[in-house]
Amino acid sequence: MFNRLSPHAHGPVARPLVVRFGSMGDMVIALSLIHALHRRCGELVDVVSSGPWTRPLLESQPGVGNLYLIRSRKTPYAVSPQQQQLVRTLNARGASPTWICDSDDKCRWLIARAGIPQSHIADVRSLPAQPREHAVDRWLRFAQASLASHDVSMRAIDARALRVPPLRVAEQWRRDLDAWLRAGSLAGRPLVLVQAGNRRTTKWWRPRQRQSNSKYWLEERWARVIDRVAQSEPEAEVLLMGVPSESRLNEAILGLTTTRRARNVARDLPLHRLLALQERAIGMISVDTGPAHSAGALGCPLVVLFGTADPDHYAPRSSRAAVVCLRGHDHHGASMLAICVDQVIDAWSTLRSNGRHASTTNAASRRSIAPRATHEESSAGRKLHDRLDC
Repeated sequence: MFNRLSPHAHGPVARPLVVRFGSMGDMVIALSLIHALHRRCGELVDVVSSGPWTRPLLESQPGVGNLYLIRSRKTPYAVSPQQQQLVRTLNARGASPTWICDSDDKCRWLIARAGIPQSHIADVRSLPAQPREHAVDRWLRFAQASLASHDVSMRAIDARALRVPPLRVAEQWRRDLDAWLRAGSLAGRPLVLVQAGNRRTTKWWRPRQRQSNSKYWLEERWARVIDRVAQSEPEAEVLLMGVPSESRLNEAILGLTTTRRARNVARDLPLHRLLALQERAIGMISVDTGPAHSAGALGCPLVVLFGTADPDHYAPRSSRAAVVCLRGHDHHGASMLAICVDQVIDAWSTLRSNGRHASTTNAASRRSIAPRATHEESSAGRKLHDRLDC
């Protein structure tokens, strides 16, 4: 559920405003922008956004001020009471330095209707592109954009200190995790996390094996990875994570495993517990999705399987743990299905041999581009896709 927007007292405020509608991973990355603006302006940063993950993810983070959340910016304004309330709230808040981070025109229309003049706005569409630039670096460059109305009063910032999103875990989240682990007889156990699902696989009305799902990896391969990790970590429990709608995928994978030290926890992980769990785990294997970015930011050693997305732009970053990104290629181009089980296990072994203290501030510089999968695995994956009507 979304909290009702509450208007603030009338009059101008000095707080910068960030407008960013994004996925969980987008909002983790945006923390670098938010914290950079917090340092540059000397004020908390208010955020306009959406998504059920945004409030629990951002509301306790350093530098974050008020959150103005709507269910969707795509709904026509005339039938969206939340958008109308947002405009009234921002108008009452008063104009302040504003960074618009999305490319669609609706964001600008809402901001203009709220009475924020163009002289107060930095627009990401005016930011020149740079080749092979990581998303975090792009936001840090955007945080230093000039504003006609406020530039003289703003401080210079050292972007190098924010090249990993500054994600923090609250102490009460750790206490909640401790209680949950005790209830599940997991206290004191080494924990390995697996994130096989993503938003594309949760669309129950469409087959998750469809060709357009570039973040799908075969259930049989996940099961083999889990069995081999469990064999190499004899004291560990493997936890299959996700949101409740990804529970069916996890159960399908578990049905193909042989180990008894793996369980599906997708229905038992509110976001605050997920973050505390990632901080505690000995490592994680994931597709390219939001929880991979939070794991990296929290120092969880990480193997990430990429599909068509470029790790140079979107690899999770970590300041105190190893991050290995795998990307496969077949005759159709970049494909997650071209990553084989042995490559994932080799990457996992690399994490475990490096330990938690390997520094990978720029995760993309340590990425491992996967060669072609074995003929058997690549053919099986491609035939599965070829027979689907996309």
